[in-house]
Amino acid sequence: MNLLIHLPCRLSLREGFLFLKISNRIRKEDKLLALSKDSKKKIVEDLIEELKNSKGIILTDYRGMNVSQVNNLRNELKENKVEFKVVKNTLLERASEELDVRDLTKDLIGCTAIAFSCEDGVAPARLLKEYFKKNKIELIVKTALIEGKIFNPEKIMEIASLPSKDVLITQIVNGIKYPLYSLVFILQGPVRGLIYTLEAVKKKKEAEVS
Repeated sequence: MNLLIHLPCRLSLREGFLFLKISNRIRKEDKLLALSKDSKKKIVEDLIEELKNSKGIILTDYRGMNVSQVNNLRNELKENKVEFKVVKNTLLERASEELDVRDLTKDLIGCTAIAFSCEDGVAPARLLKEYFKKNKIELIVKTALIEGKIFNPEKIMEIASLPSKDVLITQIVNGIKYPLYSLVFILQGPVRGLIYTLEAVKKKKEAEVS
């Protein structure tokens, strides 16, 4: 009976035990909530690190894909050194705010997954396009951050049509005769530098033909 003395009001023995049971449940839920907050904090920290170190980041909608397709996509991308993960919009927004790239997650709605690479800025977009086309799934891209620049869906699809970096290098070597130091400079520059270079070569060749 001494147990009931500490209860907030005068309760029967049965009501007292019920009150204690509810109180214990609340304490357990509070602990779970605290763990959840710690877990979210860790996810945001990981996202910040991944975004900061990535050369290319694509945000896409994964609706229309089943679990097996998502796992297959993740494995195929990983073989090409591209990571793929499903994320909560709110956590991704926190990470982008921390890195001052808010435009990456501006007006973000619906289901979101990110594909990112620390080595090749174009690879995530290109590989996503190839996989979705192969599996006859509609690819819905939201936005991208490539070499520090934000791209809209239309531009992302153009970038996704570019060949791999190795093929780009081969095209440069075969298409133009640059001095070695110039070629090294181009290859060390950002991806958009390669794009602009190839575009200039294309226009030059078209002018020569005409």
